[in-house]
Amino acid sequence: MSFWEKLLNAVSGAAGNALSAVVEAVRTLFEGDPETRRKVAFSVAIIALSAKMAKVDGIVTEKEVEAFREIFEFPPDQAKNVARLYNLARQDVAGFEAYAEKLSSLCVTCAANCPVLEDVLDGLFHIAKADGMIHEKEMAFLARIAEIFGMTEERFEQIGARHVFIDGRDPYKVLGVSRNDDFPTIRRRYHGLVYENHPDRLVSRGVPEEFQTIANERMAALNAAYEAIEKERRAA
Repeated sequence: MSFWEKLLNAVSGAAGNALSAVVEAVRTLFEGDPETRRKVAFSVAIIALSAKMAKVDGIVTEKEVEAFREIFEFPPDQAKNVARLYNLARQDVAGFEAYAEKLSSLCVTCAANCPVLEDVLDGLFHIAKADGMIHEKEMAFLARIAEIFGMTEERFEQIGARHVFIDGRDPYKVLGVSRNDDFPTIRRRYHGLVYENHPDRLVSRGVPEEFQTIANERMAALNAAYEAIEKERRAA
C-alpha cells in the first residue's frame, strides 16, 4: 500500500469523515508503524492548517495554490484526493486551534521547539508569503500556531526572519545569533543549523520526501545569511 493510500485510508476511517478527527485516527491506525504515522500526521497538518489559513484573509489566490503544490508534491492521479482533503478541512467546523493542538499532542516526546512542528510552520510561512506579503491576520494565525506548538518567541522570530523582511533579510536573526557574537560562535551556530536542517535529517524525523522544497528553501536562507555575515566581518 502506498503512502497516499495510507493517508486516504486514515481519512476514510475518521469518525464522521471530518478531517479534525484524522489526527486521532492516525494515532491508532499506525500504532505499530511510527514512521508512517509521522508522515501522515505531517501531511494532514500541512493540508488542514493551510486550508484554515486560507480562510483567515478570506481569499485563496492562485499563487497560494501554487505554493501549496510546491511543498506538497503529489502524483497527478492523486490530485482529486488531495483536493478532497483540503476541502474537508475548509468545511470542517473545528477551528485551526483544534488541528494544531491535536498535532502537537503527537509530539509529546519532543522538547520545546519540536523540529517536526517547526517544519510544519515553515511550510505554512511558505504558502502565506506566496502572494508577495504576509497579511496581518495571517501573521497572527502563524504566531498562534507557534504558541500552541510550544515554540519560544525567539524561535518563532528566527523562523519568520527567513520569510518576512522589508528592508532586507537580517542574517543575524536568520541564524539566531547576536551582532555582538564573535565569528567563531556564529560559525558554530551555522554548522549546527546546517546539520539539524539537512534534507536527510528532515526525512529521518518524519517529513515526507515530497516536502523537500521546505528543506531546500531553509538551507538556502541559512547559507545566504552565513555568507552575508562572513562578508561583513571580513570587510570590517
